[in-house]
This record gives sequence, structure tokens and C-alpha cells, in this order.
Amino acid sequence: MNRSRWHQHLPNSYPSRRQFLRQSAGGLGGIALASLLAEEKSLAATSRTLDYPPKAKRVIHLFMAGGASHLDLYDHKPELEKRNGQPANFGEAVETFQDGLGPWLAPIWKFKPYGQSGKMISDIVAPLGDVVDKIAFVHNMVGKTGVHSQGTLLQATGFNRPGFPGMGAWVSYGLGSMNNNLPTFVVLPDHRGLASNGTKNWDSAFLPAQHQGTVIYPGSKNPIVDLFPGERGTFITPDSERTGRDLLVELDRSHAERRTDERLDARIQSYELAAGMQLAAPEALDIAGEPEHVLKMYGLDHIPSSFTSEINAEEETIHFSRKCLVARRLIERGVRFVQIWSGNDNGFPRRNWDSHEDVRRDHGPLAAGMARGAAALIKDLEQRGLLDETIVLWTTEFGRMPSSQGGKGRDHNPFVFTNWLCGGGIKGGITHGESDPFGYKPLDRNNPTQVYDIHATILRLLGLDHTRLTFRNNGIDRRLTDVHGHVINEILT
Repeated sequence: MNRSRWHQHLPNSYPSRRQFLRQSAGGLGGIALASLLAEEKSLAATSRTLDYPPKAKRVIHLFMAGGASHLDLYDHKPELEKRNGQPANFGEAVETFQDGLGPWLAPIWKFKPYGQSGKMISDIVAPLGDVVDKIAFVHNMVGKTGVHSQGTLLQATGFNRPGFPGMGAWVSYGLGSMNNNLPTFVVLPDHRGLASNGTKNWDSAFLPAQHQGTVIYPGSKNPIVDLFPGERGTFITPDSERTGRDLLVELDRSHAERRTDERLDARIQSYELAAGMQLAAPEALDIAGEPEHVLKMYGLDHIPSSFTSEINAEEETIHFSRKCLVARRLIERGVRFVQIWSGNDNGFPRRNWDSHEDVRRDHGPLAAGMARGAAALIKDLEQRGLLDETIVLWTTEFGRMPSSQGGKGRDHNPFVFTNWLCGGGIKGGITHGESDPFGYKPLDRNNPTQVYDIHATILRLLGLDHTRLTFRNNGIDRRLTDVHGHVINEILT
């Protein structure tokens, strides 16, 4: 039995859904009223379990798979410009993932100041210059490993090994749904495939299954797999699918009356969610009705029918911007957590941020597309009055080395990298924490920022104390931040 503080605070004065359905003999009026009571119970539970007045209601998480280079995007290092091509001397033993200790490598693109804050960012992410005064940059992030799978899990779940819930699953568990017809946690993967670890990055693990991420591929022929009958043939019709689903729900409820099994509850809720999504999802994913000026802002006003085989900025812009626009449409319809991925798992030629061979070739198109989409998303949220209630988090599993690899690439650098945040409760136009003059490690090595601090800060802005959002599993009260984490008060309004 789950005895966490989280569950002990839930009100117990409401009849359960099963009790009410039994008492009302399953009448349509009773079912409708039961649904309203369940929603009221959920809202009451949420309002009573918040630890702080929330400054935000929802999160959009932008994840750059492969290891985006802080040195070539956001963390300006004049020292590297001065010493470009000189032998790299770190003054200490250096552990690399591959053979990445070539000469110092200057930033691939020029840096310029933007906004009233004068924040220096790279030419390749210039569109973010329009919104740089709304962003808090954290340049002293550290990881625990230079391995992709572990680094990705650490940022996505708070642990560098599998078996733990994704951040979106924790937010879903802690806050519940704002729209019963759409998932609470939605994942928009790279159109080419999944990143390292695949679905483990957004799994619910030991949390109830309804909190796992729902995968959607915007712009594809079949954005949500198996949502509609007949997708894989004509044997199942809409009527037969609906009848079969109703029968399964009836059988599961009958079975659950005699047993306590969270898996059955999750399955019943998944049937109910699927039915609601058949009505709500197509409209939420349809960007055709967006005003022309909005589509133009995202770079979606002219979409070619095909692209070249080489990785290119136009294609990356369209795919990333479409996900950003769909994310805005989802959160304004009640989705609490949307995770957007840029880059798939390793392969050749590179289609991710793992630029061992050529930073300009790989980072260039990806960064240009990301910057256009992310800047448009921030502007769009602001013009719709949503930015003050929405946190936007940008991250990656680790950074890249200040030394070169093979002349034009950079090796993994888990010792320091960059995150940025903006939106609900975040102080814009600031930098928190610095890296050293070469961007190799934090300037203050005794006080780095870790992913636990980012997660704790996001939960705090959502009204949740990261030390109290727990779930007992295998005799341990587990939490997103493990036994670590401090709220970064310096970046809060």
C-alpha cells in the first residue's frame, strides 16, 4: 500500500467511481454526475496538496539529444578565440569519451550581444536574440557521465539508470490533469526516431501507468499510433472498436470491484482517455487554422513537399517549429507537460547534436531550426498571455569540449554545459553560474548547478516541494530529485 505523504492528504469524503456507478445502477445521468464528482475530487486534491502558491501551471521541455555545444551556442569564450589552434593545455588530467584532446577550438560562429542585457550568443542561434531578455541562462551545469544513455536519463528522469519516472510523469502525478480528453504528459520525438534510451526517457516506471508520456508525431500521416480503428486494416470499424472498448471497461471494472490493482485503474483510464482523444486530438494537432502571421513567425508559412537528403536548416526549422507550435496548442488546451526532442539516436550521417566529426555541419542546421522554433514559441506564448504561466526549459545531456576532435569536431563534456529557462516565475535577462575561461568546468567548482537543482526549481514554480513529492517503491520514498536538489532562488522573480 502506498503510504506517502502525497496520498495521505487526499480527501476521503467523496464516493469512489465504482461505488457511485453501483449505486446509480449505471444510468447515464449517474455516469455524468460521477464524472463531474471525479473531476471535482481531482481539483480538490490538487488544491489541497500544493505546497506553495504556483507561479506556473505547465512546462515545455526542449531536449537536444546528442550533446549540444554550449561553447558554440550560448557560452562565449574569448579565450578560445585567442588561442584557437594552439595545443590544449588543461593543467590537469582530462578524461575524454573519445580522442578529443586536439588543439583549442574557437567557437564555430561569431558571438554578438543581444537585448538590453547584452547577452552574447552565437550567430547560429540569432533568432533567440529577440527573446534573450526573457531567458535565464545557467552556464555551470554539471553531469555525472559522458555516456549518452546515462546522461540523457539523468536529465530526463533525475537518475542515470533506467527504471525511474520521467519528469513529466512526476508532474502529472503531482498535479493531475487539466483536460480529461488529452494526456497530461505529451512527448513530441524527433521525426527521424527516438533518442538514446527510447521510451525509457518518459516512462512512468513505478508511478501509476496513466502518468507516462503519450507519444505524438505532428505532421505525420498517423500522428498518434492506434488512436483510430482501421489504421492497420478494415477488420475493426469505429462501431466495433467502441463496442469492444466499452465491453473491456465493463469487464475490468467488474474485476476491479473484487480486487485492488492500480494496473486495472490505469487501463480503465487509458480507455477513457483514448475515447476523449479521438475527439480532441485531431483539432489540437491541426495547425492549418493558425493565422498567417503566426505560421510565418514559426517559418511554417511555406512547407516544401520534399527536402534534400543532406541535413539542412529549412527542414530542421519546419520539423522543430511544427512541434513548438503544436506544443503551444496542447498546453493552451490543458496539457501540463510537453517534451520536444531534437535529434535521434546515433547513426551516420549525424542527425543529432553529437558532433564528434564536424560541429558546423551537424550543429548548424539543428541550431538554426531550434532557434527559430524556440524563439517563435516564446513570442507566441507571450502574445497569448501564456508565458507567465508556462515554464520553457532547454537542456541537453552534456556539452562539448573546448579542445578539438579531428580538427572540426568536439568530444563529450559532462563537466560543464548550459541550460536555459524562461516563463512562469523565471527572472529574464540574467546568467546564473559561469564556466571557466575555456568552458571546460564550472568557474566555481565547489558550487556547480546539477539537474536536481533544475528539477527542484521547476517543481517549486509549479507549487510543489521536491522533497515532499514522493512515491514509495521497494521500501523507499522515491522522488524526482533523489536525495539531492536545491531551488535556484537567484533566477526566480
